[in-house]
Amino acid sequence: MGNRLSKLYTRTGDDGTSGLSGGERVAKNHARMHAMGSVDELNSLLGLLICKLDDAALTELLTAIQHDLFNIGGEISMPGQSFITADKVARLEQRIDEFNTQVEPLKDFILPGGSEAAAICHMARAVARRAERDLISLHQLEPVCDTTRQYLNRLSDLLFVAARIINQALGQPDVLWKKELA
Repeated sequence: MGNRLSKLYTRTGDDGTSGLSGGERVAKNHARMHAMGSVDELNSLLGLLICKLDDAALTELLTAIQHDLFNIGGEISMPGQSFITADKVARLEQRIDEFNTQVEPLKDFILPGGSEAAAICHMARAVARRAERDLISLHQLEPVCDTTRQYLNRLSDLLFVAARIINQALGQPDVLWKKELA
């Protein structure tokens, strides 16, 4: 690949717009830009989480998800494009099912926490939910691929159970919600 980003600032966004991949410009507060920003934030949080992990298999999975999120950002930047296929959604579902068999069944609500890595994973889960909401807002204006919306929905579920897996691996109990403290 050539030197594609030779200049980091262009001043073209000084008017409050951002360029899409096809050359179209949209307002920086357009639903498309909110969705791209949330997906980018989620990708960044996964990068932070990976730095805190000592689990090669989970790191490999999260790195693959980072690549998918980068593709989702590209998809959002190129209206009408679709890069997330049904098999990617199915792979997330498979991993959710695998992880869920490794932890105790839920009997209580879980608060974010336990270990630092699990807390970061819960933050990523919350940002995944926001990214999904932002994508739905965009979808209400312009069609967004079904599988992309499904992927973000499953990803938040995967991150929830991954936080439980992380705590378990570190010998940290999940933080349970206690009604009497509420």
